[in-house]
Amino acid sequence: MTMKDFLYLIPLFPLLGALCGGLLALRRKPANEIFAGVVASLMVLVSFAFSLLAFLELWGLGETIGLHQIVYPWIAVGALHINLSFAFDNLTAVMTLVITGVGFLIHVYAIGYMRGDRGFQRFFTYLNLFVFAMLMLVLGSNMVVMFIGWEGVGLCSYLLIGFFYEKKSAADAGKKAFVVNRIGDFGFLLAMFLTYYQFGSLEFATVANKLGGVRPQLVTAITLLLFLGATGKSAQIPLYFWLPDAMEGPTPVSALIHAATMVTAGVYLVARTHFLFALAPLSQAIVAGVGCLTAFYAATIAFAQRDLKRILAYSTISQLGYMFVGVGVGAYAAGIFHLMTHAFFKALLFLGAGSVMHALSGELDIYKMGGLRKQMPKTCWTFVIGALAISGIPPLAGFFSKDEILWRAFSTELKGIPPVFNYCIYGLGLLTAGMTAFYMFRAVFLTFFGESRLTPELARHAHESPAVMTTPLLILALLSIGGGLVGVPDTLLNALGRLVGAAKPLPGGELFAEWLRPVVGAGAAEHETAGLEIGLMAVSVGVALLGIFLAYVLYRRNPAWPAKIVAALPRLHRLVWNKYYVDEINDAVVVRPLKRASANFLWQFVDAAVIDGLVNGAGSTAKAGGGLLTKMQTGKIYAYALSILLGAAALLGFALWAW
Repeated sequence: MTMKDFLYLIPLFPLLGALCGGLLALRRKPANEIFAGVVASLMVLVSFAFSLLAFLELWGLGETIGLHQIVYPWIAVGALHINLSFAFDNLTAVMTLVITGVGFLIHVYAIGYMRGDRGFQRFFTYLNLFVFAMLMLVLGSNMVVMFIGWEGVGLCSYLLIGFFYEKKSAADAGKKAFVVNRIGDFGFLLAMFLTYYQFGSLEFATVANKLGGVRPQLVTAITLLLFLGATGKSAQIPLYFWLPDAMEGPTPVSALIHAATMVTAGVYLVARTHFLFALAPLSQAIVAGVGCLTAFYAATIAFAQRDLKRILAYSTISQLGYMFVGVGVGAYAAGIFHLMTHAFFKALLFLGAGSVMHALSGELDIYKMGGLRKQMPKTCWTFVIGALAISGIPPLAGFFSKDEILWRAFSTELKGIPPVFNYCIYGLGLLTAGMTAFYMFRAVFLTFFGESRLTPELARHAHESPAVMTTPLLILALLSIGGGLVGVPDTLLNALGRLVGAAKPLPGGELFAEWLRPVVGAGAAEHETAGLEIGLMAVSVGVALLGIFLAYVLYRRNPAWPAKIVAALPRLHRLVWNKYYVDEINDAVVVRPLKRASANFLWQFVDAAVIDGLVNGAGSTAKAGGGLLTKMQTGKIYAYALSILLGAAALLGFALWAW
């Protein structure tokens, strides 16, 4: 048995789980709840097992083009031939293992979190469908199959964000995510059309082999349109503003969207089409620049947020910006590496926030918490591990992936782009790293440390979550600690070797980059300036520690100071608190004019006056004509005879005149 003939099994089992969950949802019985959750979790676990088998087979094959399976010929119209086919290479292996592995832990956690909800079976149906769509996205060997998954995760995000559809804010958030993503999807569609026009194929492997003589302007257009699609799915400027509102969905949804599935799709798209971006340095610079600006911009908003999940939402937008910096400067392995480590610690942080919500009856205001480490020790310390990882503190996973991106941003020059661009990207990324450490530990100190600010009722209710919820937290905490070891830079290993007196360099450096090299190229970077790289690492760690220290001073040692700072800078605080009024500007510039145009022009003129006028006019005309004809039907024989005589005379007169 070889997995190249059974790749379809990887997405098949989550789809079967969704079908099974849908059938169970038709018969809403309490006994079905746990069964539905267990079945859904097992389906994702089986998918993880098949992904692991494919990974091991790929590992044994060495450097190959990967595994490929044509399930069946799908579209054949003239020269256009599209197969429903899957490809499993080194990049796909990373993505499928992350999606199914982290996804399985989130499913298990959700059994405890969603227990008792009347939409329990429906929730797991959507959750399995979400995993199926994401697997289709990353397994597709061509743009069309990828687009099926692309649209599938968009649909599932709408269903899951608006899961509590009777709540207006949740329903509105689901619609907002759906509409904003359609803008990005339009860009992806145009990129597909241009790709087929230029290359005559939509297969990634075929396009990669037809790059000779391609027009640079067309490649730039294709890559910019692809990036437009990526900004929608991965919440980058200008299409980022749907993601914070996605917090209206249940917390396991937030963890799945932010950690393992939808928001990473844009990063994966850029990495998958790296052969096109490599020919368009302007597009690469735009990807890196937008990613860096988004990372900084989202971090500033997180400073003022009080809602624990929204703080994490803006941190996701910021961390996605780091990933785009990586793939933008051509460090595709570094960007995907941060995607993987981010899946570990961001899932941990969101599930930790869900554990807090579970203990406090849904409360999310960190200013109404405090001292929870006593009642929730497992949640507290796993959350702290996640915060340390996202802050880039060694030796946790986030340190290795974030610092690799910063180093490559500093040292990799893009063709035709001045070196000062790299230095600006690096400087802003470094500043954002310190800001990330600050706002994350602001949340840690206000939530778990200090004096309790809980109401008496919530204080009595506060408790540690059950084992079905804390066990995934512990596993994700271990991954957040050790998940970055596969990407330890060679320079760091060699420096450690010299410290311990090793006779030769320590083995195993940058395993992750070497693993992805057959797909994205440029595995381990050439580190001719090892001392500079280690120095930049030290600066990065110092900036992160400074951010944590400032959070400690302001929110543990001197808790009255933040209020004084806000009082001293009221306009700046109001600006950041209101998220730079982007939602209000969108409402004034886009939403309300569209509503007015829809009401005044499309409804009252086009619909009511033109369409209804034509339809009603046709009916009125027919009615009036019928009314005239009824007057001719008197029922009197002499009247009919007279009309016949007059008609015959008229016809005879016309005939004589014509003759």
